[in-house]
Order: sequence, then structure tokens, then C-alpha cells
Amino acid sequence: MSKTAAVITVSDKGARGERADTSGPAVRAMLEEAGFQVAYSAVIPDEEGDIRDTLLHCADKLEVSLAVTTGGTGFSPRDVTPEATRAVIQRDTPGLPEAMRADSMRRTPRGCLSRGTAGIRGRTLILNLPGSERAARENLAAVLAAVGHGVDMLLSAGSADCAAPVTAGETPPDIGSWLREAKARPDARKVGMYLTHNGVVRSTARVQVRQGQEAGPVTGMSFTYDPRRVEEAVRQTYELPGVYYVRVWLNRGELRVGDDLMYVMVGGDIRSHTVDALQFLVGKLKSECVTEAERYEA
Repeated sequence: MSKTAAVITVSDKGARGERADTSGPAVRAMLEEAGFQVAYSAVIPDEEGDIRDTLLHCADKLEVSLAVTTGGTGFSPRDVTPEATRAVIQRDTPGLPEAMRADSMRRTPRGCLSRGTAGIRGRTLILNLPGSERAARENLAAVLAAVGHGVDMLLSAGSADCAAPVTAGETPPDIGSWLREAKARPDARKVGMYLTHNGVVRSTARVQVRQGQEAGPVTGMSFTYDPRRVEEAVRQTYELPGVYYVRVWLNRGELRVGDDLMYVMVGGDIRSHTVDALQFLVGKLKSECVTEAERYEA
């Protein structure tokens, strides 16, 4: 049975057309990359009745496997998504919001302020995400593999193996074949240098590397990306001076220390142009395209 999903953005301004919805499309892209077919999407106001009715429609009428909301999980008087969700779910799934808040707390001390909840109605898993695009992507990435397995359990006739190994990463590319492909292009004669970048899951936590804060050893990472943002980053790189070849591969799934995160190759006319383009592209990928959540030793 195919896994279907609904993405519901809860936002007064979004519903009135006063603010563009970016979190909903970002969540949709992540779900589609994970194998879900998004059958329904909507932007609705922060009204408890509207949220409740939309969730009931998705679960009882459309019978989607997963209904994800984004927005309305904070402390504002209008933030009532968790209340609407609790009104329709039949079984709680507390581990999912606990995991998301734990992941958020590694990024900001305010991560504990999210009131998002999750639960099951019939054979639909309902999950609340924060309203900002970045927080929604980070929270979803923290639990996406577990959500996929939970949906499989809901769709199965019997029980599923919760001890089954998590989804492994993708197979990395053959850099030699990339180089052969690049040199076979008609404009290869203009290229004076090819540079590559290989990002790998390391055992030292990001907060320790970047901010000097002590953190437990990293045991792995949940990693995914937005393909449309990657495509745009590649397009922008091609527009830089002296760039004639760009190739990107990104991993996804539950990765271990030592697994490859990304391979990037850039071919340019001179060293300075090639170095600048590689740094530009890798920076774009890390800051705008990927969502990563480190796992730490207990």
C-alpha cells in the first residue's frame, strides 16, 4: 500500500494571503523525497475548529497515512494547533514530539518551548511541526525515518519489527566517472582545474567544532535535502565567472560516523574561479539545502 500524506500550514497571515508559505512546500519536498505521495495540502487560519475539521477530513475522508501540520505550536494565544490535534487523535505518540524537542534543544535553549504534539487517528499518523521553514525542516528530519517506520506499522495487517535496522544511506558516486564525463563535454577545453569536496559524518559535534561547547560523541546523523534548492544552488554556481562544470551528490537517511554526506565537483577556467565556485556551492548546500540532525552517545 502506498504511503500518502497531507501537509497543512496553519497561519492567519498565510490564509489571508499576506505572507508566502515556505514551510509547507519545504515539508512537502522532504516527504516526497522520503517516498510519500502528498495527496492534499492547504493553508488555513489559526482557528481551532478549522484545524480540527481539516485533520478529520484528512484522516476520515481522505484516509492519508500521514497528516503533518506546520505552525501554531508556540505560546501565542492564537497558537492552538496542539489543542486541535489532541481533540481528534485517538492514541498518543509522545516519543515523536519528545525527539523533536530534544533535537531542537541541541540547537537553541528555546527548543523546549514548542508545544507540538503527535498521535494516531484510525490509520493516520498526525504530527505537529513548528511554523518557520527552518525549524519545520529540522524537526521533521529528526524523526522522518521513525515516522516512515511508524506509518508502515499502521498500514500493515499485523505488527512490524521495531528492532529492524534504520534506513541506510544512498550509494556514493564514482568520482572517476564524473571526471570522465566532464572531460568528454564539448566545453572541457576551457577547464583548467577540477576541484572536489567530500563531506563526511564526523564524531565531533557541530556545537563543539563551531562554538567550542562540550558535547557527547556523535554516533550518527539524520540527513536529507531539498532537491529544488539544490537545483537552484547549482544554477547560481554556473552563473559565476569561469565555471563550466558542476556536479552534486547528496546522501539521505540515517547515517553513521564515517558515511559520506556529499560529493561536489566544480570545473573552472582558473584556480581562483574554481576555488570560489566550490566554496560558494558548498556553502549554499550546507546553509540552504540540507537538513541534518546529529545523534549523540547516550
